[in-house]
Amino acid sequence: MSFFETLVALLAVAVFLLQITRRVHLPYPGILAAAGVAVAMVPGAPNIPIDPHTALALFIAPVLVDSAYDFPIGAARRMLLPIFVYAVVAVLATTGIVVAIGTMTAGLPLAVAVTLGAIVAPPDAAAATAVLSGLPVDRRVDTLLKGESLFNDATALLLFSAALNVHASGGLGSATVIKIAIAAPGGILFGIAFGYLLSRLRPLTENTVGGTLLQFVYAFATWIIAERLHLSAVLATVSSAMTIATLATVNDSPRMRVHSFAVWTTVVFLLNVVAFLLMGLQAKSIVQTMSPDELTRAISFATIVVFSVIVCRIAIAFLFHAVVVYRHKRGGYLAPFQHGETMLVGWAGMRGLVTLATAFALPPDFPERNLVVLAAFAVVLATLVIQGGTLAPMIHLLQLGRQTAVRKETDVARAGLAEAAVARLASEEGPEAAALIAKYAKTAADPGGLSDDRRRGLLRAATLAQRQRLDELRDADLIGATQYLELQEDLDWQQLAAESEKERRITES
Repeated sequence: MSFFETLVALLAVAVFLLQITRRVHLPYPGILAAAGVAVAMVPGAPNIPIDPHTALALFIAPVLVDSAYDFPIGAARRMLLPIFVYAVVAVLATTGIVVAIGTMTAGLPLAVAVTLGAIVAPPDAAAATAVLSGLPVDRRVDTLLKGESLFNDATALLLFSAALNVHASGGLGSATVIKIAIAAPGGILFGIAFGYLLSRLRPLTENTVGGTLLQFVYAFATWIIAERLHLSAVLATVSSAMTIATLATVNDSPRMRVHSFAVWTTVVFLLNVVAFLLMGLQAKSIVQTMSPDELTRAISFATIVVFSVIVCRIAIAFLFHAVVVYRHKRGGYLAPFQHGETMLVGWAGMRGLVTLATAFALPPDFPERNLVVLAAFAVVLATLVIQGGTLAPMIHLLQLGRQTAVRKETDVARAGLAEAAVARLASEEGPEAAALIAKYAKTAADPGGLSDDRRRGLLRAATLAQRQRLDELRDADLIGATQYLELQEDLDWQQLAAESEKERRITES
């Protein structure tokens, strides 16, 4: 089979498996990764190589842009300390544990052990987003897990690069130190500047298919240019997306937002599906390069690493919880999570494509490369299947679901938006304004039946007032990110009903 035929067949398998996971309420990443392993073991199965640098840009950059753009910055400021602990401290601590295990049990050289630790330490943005998207948990827990997944890759990739440089040069030279020192701040500054530039270009492509295409070009270009400049591609991508989101206004085109949301949702989901399937297929290339004795040794070592990585994260979660409780009792501003929420955060440490891609990025002559790659793959598969597959039952068992609270928050927000519309129209005169006020006083749904320019203008003004109120609710952390996007989409369709036929149309150029 050709590459194209194989890819189509894999997507057909993925569609079938996705229907199963939807009906049995299991997260799809682990199932697809396991399916990839099963397909890879079939005699005659195709061997699809993954170029690591291409994989990181292709699969990770769009996910980071999608997550960072929707990430509530106001809530992130309030959760800055926990995000830093999990995105930086936890990655360093996990790396340290893996280094100790690698040097003591497998006799790995220090640089090799650090490399392995950096590879398996960070939970993956794609895996976290995919698994948590359908699980309603507390807003602070959701913010922490998504915020951690946005920044921890930067810590791990910097460690990974430093370890490779140390191995290649035989020591930590001044050039390596300088490169690491400027990678993070340089990546952030470049991302902000690049995001600002794109924000200035966006109006030129508003309401066009080319405008949506520009968004993907920018996502990949941010990552590629940052890598070429030896800056942190992760931080550059995240900071650029957050910059664009910050510069967005309530006057931005709803037609463009609706179109972009639909396209990005589909493309990011497709990339996730392909990434996790390809991840499983790589098992074949790993196993084929090892002798039976090497495979036995590697499996034993990988089992220890998997267990240690999972336990280490849980220990960090409860240790940080104890510190927060201690500080809160003495007047600290940060309120502690419930014990069940702490356990959930500790258990939600799924690894994904970043771990596997960095493992495959190791040079062919890297010491103990097969052992490192197999250990990395074992961590990915085990955490996706074991942890990802048990998150939903854990939320149910620990009674952490927020379905009722989410519905209440959404209802309260809808009422607030209707009040904002009524307040905006209160000073207007005429039967059109009175009719709209009566509609908004009753419900926040689309008034409908617009046939008059005056009425269209009033509805547009009322919708902009509602957008302003919705942004205020998000900035005050009174509504979650998912509910914000749901209500924003309602307002987009409501505003489109008040636009002319020309304004509702997406053009090719």
